[in-house]
Amino acid sequence: MNTASVALVGNPNVGKSVLFHRLTGAYVNVANYPGTTVEVARAAARFDPEVDLVDTPGVLTLPARSDDERATMRALFDEPLRALAQVGDAKNLRRTLTLTALVAELGVPMALALNMADEAKARGVEIDVGELAAILGCPVMPTVATGGEGVAAFARELTEARAAQALLHYDPAAEAAIAHLAALIGRYAPHPRLAARGLAILYLGEDGVVEAWLHAAAGAHADALKAARLAARAAGVTPAALAHERSEAAGLIAARVTRKRADTAPQLAQKIGRWVLHPLWAWPILFGVLFAVYEFVGVFGASTLVGLLEEDLFGAYLNPAVTGFVRNYVTIGWLSDLIVGEYGLWTMGMTYALALIFPIVTTFFIAFGMLEDSGYFARLSVLANRLFKLFGLNGRAVLPMVLGLGCVTMATLTTRILSSPRERLITIFLMALAIPCSAQLGVVLGLLGAISFSATLIWVVAMVAVLILAGWLAARLIPGRRIPLVTEMPPMRLPLAGNVAKKTLGRLKWYLVEVIPLFLLGAFLMFLLDLIGVLPAIIRAGEPLVSGWLGLPPQASAAFVMGFLRRDFGATGLFALSAELTPIQAVVGMVTITLFVPCIASLMMIIKEQGLKVAAAMLAFIIPFAFLVGGLLNQLLHWVWA
Repeated sequence: MNTASVALVGNPNVGKSVLFHRLTGAYVNVANYPGTTVEVARAAARFDPEVDLVDTPGVLTLPARSDDERATMRALFDEPLRALAQVGDAKNLRRTLTLTALVAELGVPMALALNMADEAKARGVEIDVGELAAILGCPVMPTVATGGEGVAAFARELTEARAAQALLHYDPAAEAAIAHLAALIGRYAPHPRLAARGLAILYLGEDGVVEAWLHAAAGAHADALKAARLAARAAGVTPAALAHERSEAAGLIAARVTRKRADTAPQLAQKIGRWVLHPLWAWPILFGVLFAVYEFVGVFGASTLVGLLEEDLFGAYLNPAVTGFVRNYVTIGWLSDLIVGEYGLWTMGMTYALALIFPIVTTFFIAFGMLEDSGYFARLSVLANRLFKLFGLNGRAVLPMVLGLGCVTMATLTTRILSSPRERLITIFLMALAIPCSAQLGVVLGLLGAISFSATLIWVVAMVAVLILAGWLAARLIPGRRIPLVTEMPPMRLPLAGNVAKKTLGRLKWYLVEVIPLFLLGAFLMFLLDLIGVLPAIIRAGEPLVSGWLGLPPQASAAFVMGFLRRDFGATGLFALSAELTPIQAVVGMVTITLFVPCIASLMMIIKEQGLKVAAAMLAFIIPFAFLVGGLLNQLLHWVWA
């Protein structure tokens, strides 16, 4: 890490990441920002290799409300900032300047890039950049990041960045209250880079990151800051009043420097943007997009690519070669088994991580990047919002749910896009309980489809009913409130292949560094349980429950244990018994195995995202619940067809 940083800030979907890649080289470090679960990209700047460019998450607004916004605020506090590079949408200047008005109060040298200038021009929007720069008191440059236009000039402007002029002016009573609070901050909790007035406005706006930092820095004087905030409230300085002033100031400036031609016709992208939200056409388009994503991730990634790697490469060549080498040269029996045994670090840990999950991860990241860059993701969230309200979620949860049909492990990772810990917890719980991965789904449909359409329909109805019931209960039992869907509608556009590729490579690097150790840990735990005899004991202990309550053959007990290793292993174990199963047993078995515990890879990811206690609590609920539903279904089906 260099000793100086330039932070890119801006609203979502303004081309900030594209501009980031233009301003940096090919090597990008993507990692969680310290103290958060939010990814932040960092790379050396091309215009100054001694400066790190930090691509902060897009912010809908400041003061911070979501995890993305809190990560951005923490970056502003923690980074050794030389300058801020704000990236805005030239088509929506008022929204851009609403953020500028607050960023300017922080007193950090800044420059403003009005990105997507070509789209603004095509829509007849003309901005007097020179006048805007004079009003703001900092450099302003129109850019087209996708084509590289204006990027070099903006990089030069960053070296000349200056603190912007204050744009917010309140009534005398409010100004006095803000000035008093700023004076206390300057005295008791000064920040080395951020202006006290800007911190005072954020503190009055109830920014949790700012509040925590100021109170910690002020120590015994924190009560003085709290008292000053109460006095400001009495003077009418409320979060709503502060937001209104920013919006009004931004609107006045935008109206002053913007001209709109009246002779512009809607572009094709605008028409497509309307079609995907149309009351009639939106739904076939939605199902088409979801089907395409499922085919790419769930079929091509989880079936075709996994088959090539798992069976052709690892199964036919790598695993036999590694196993032969270890068996020949490692003479200690248990150590040899630890490496290449049934639960070996290579034969299970690395094979799962590289042959099974890696191709799914790759296709998933590509699909996610394309949805993200095309502008469709925001519209998908809007369409699903009403349905997910039933689960205490908003429409943003639809993407992890759909991608869970490809791989629940990676879908668990995507819950980071959700706004609150409560939403992430509910979504992860529902995926762990009732969303089958593509591999398991294929086995389930293969077995039940061979029996009858009715068998398949019963399984589908049971899974949907469980999903709705569990989501409805979780929304009411897990404390917290539903976060309304607030999202920007970016223009529809073709994804930029280079940008998608760079983001995919950065995320794959994260996978290789952080996730592979989880697979090795899981394999070691299974090896240890098998070595000390716990694993066979679990299989034997489950036989009475499986054969009695579920009405399945006793040997089906092993399928549930194998389902913990990989979801489709459990379904495959039942499939292998299909000749011995009645139609009712097949349906009951597949419903139960689908609801049964997530695979070990998913469990490791849940532990990483939610912690060991939450993961243990989920298992404590899911295991008995799966057997309860399976047993009740067994009784119901026998009663109906008695």
